[in-house]
This record gives sequence, structure tokens and C-alpha cells, in this order.
Amino acid sequence: MSTTDADLARDIFNRSHLTGEFTLRSGVVAHEYFDKYLFESDPVLLRRIAEALAPLVPAHGVDALAGLEMGGIPVVTALSQVTGLPALFVRKAAKTYGTCRLAEGGEVEGRKLFIVEDVITSGGAVLDAVAELRNRGGIVDGGLCVIDRESGGLKNLADIGVEVRPLFTMTELKAAGAN
Repeated sequence: MSTTDADLARDIFNRSHLTGEFTLRSGVVAHEYFDKYLFESDPVLLRRIAEALAPLVPAHGVDALAGLEMGGIPVVTALSQVTGLPALFVRKAAKTYGTCRLAEGGEVEGRKLFIVEDVITSGGAVLDAVAELRNRGGIVDGGLCVIDRESGGLKNLADIGVEVRPLFTMTELKAAGAN
């Protein structure tokens, strides 16, 4: 890990690492937690994260970045500004009023979408979003996340043909926080 990456990992750890008892979306109870909203609400840290994520986005063949509600929205917005790629904001469920869209910000059908998520544990939210985007004609085979909790989520996504690259694993963040 480069010095810049190590500094960023340490800063994310220091800003967002909490201890206690936390029930994750997957239902698993964890005794440490990365509160993504603490790093996402810090404009300087969020910009640094977006700049570090940008090289993980393929240089060609991506029509839009697709950020998942709610934590992926700040990340995809910042990443869109850094990369110049348009962003879609993917809901957990399509609206039942107005445009009745699953993804706001543009069309899904026939477009190659690159998933953007903040933290992945089991991958459940991303699995659901990918299924819905594909059902609407989106082409999804890759993505990224800020933190991989190393709980099987990346494998679960790979099993459906979606390669997700993390900026940091939980192990890397904890190691950076120990320094």
C-alpha cells in the first residue's frame, strides 16, 4: 500500500470506526462498525476517496456509474465529478408515483452500468440492485466499493458475474488504524 493509500485508510478508520454492538443489513451482529456516513459527510475526505476510487473505474465501456441508495449516493456523486461519467441513483425499490423509476438520473436499458457502493458485507443490497437493473435492460458486470467487510459479499457478486473491487478491506483499514 502506498503512503497516500495508507494515509487515506488511516483517515477513514479514524473518522468512521466505531465499537459496540451493531446489527448489519445481513442480520449479522458485529462488534465494530464503519459508519460510512461519517466519511461520506466529510467533503475533504469524500473527495480524497473519490480520487482514489477513480482509477478502479474502467477507462472504456462504462456508460454510467450506478450508486446504490443511500450510502452509495454521496460516493457516486463525488466519483462522477472526478471521472466525468454520469451518475444514476439506484433506489431500493422503484417509486410507485411520478416517473416510477428504479434509477434516477437517466435511462438504464441498454446501458453499461458500473455499480458504486460504500460498504459491502454479504452483498445483499448490491445483488438486489443488480437483479433489478438487469431486469430493466441494464448491463452490469462490474463495480467498486469503499470498504469490503470481507464477509463473502464480493464472492456472492462474482457468482452472478459482477466483479467488485474494493478501495480497502476491513483488514487493511484496521491495520492502518493501528499505526
